Amino acid sequence: MDIDGVLADAIGRVRDAVPEVLDGLDEDDLAWRPDPEANSIGWLVWHLTRVADDHVAEVAGVEQVWTSAGWFERFGLPFAPQVHGYGHTAADVAKVRVPGGLLADYHRETMDLVLRYVATLQPADLDRVVDERWDPPVTLGVRLVSVVNDLTQHVGQAAYVRGLRLVQLDR
Repeated sequence: MDIDGVLADAIGRVRDAVPEVLDGLDEDDLAWRPDPEANSIGWLVWHLTRVADDHVAEVAGVEQVWTSAGWFERFGLPFAPQVHGYGHTAADVAKVRVPGGLLADYHRETMDLVLRYVATLQPADLDRVVDERWDPPVTLGVRLVSVVNDLTQHVGQAAYVRGLRLVQLDR
């Protein structure tokens, strides 16, 4: 297996897990938080998708799906288009109230972009510096591993919150 195959497999697992996390939950379930300071399922899925969209669009040199395909307008969230949730407060998290179908569709379209981009990569591409604001500068390989790490952590958190919600509802 080559590097694009490894990345595609990791990303594809998250892409496949998100619909399962959202399945059967209504907008109230997706906005539910086990604690007022905790993240909701809806916010976690929105955030993990926004981060992947933002980071991969930047390194691919394309516009984010969020803005290019009209998702920003469809979601109607009270945030600027470039916001992806990093640094959000509990009050910001509470503002993310959206239907599961909308989240699933945006996630699927974003993961399609990510997987198309990953399929174009050659091993030497991973050494390209994509962010010089850090010391050491961030390479494409490091950025993509960061995206995969963010995706897997947050989909796992969303699945955990789903389990808590279902127990709370006694389903």
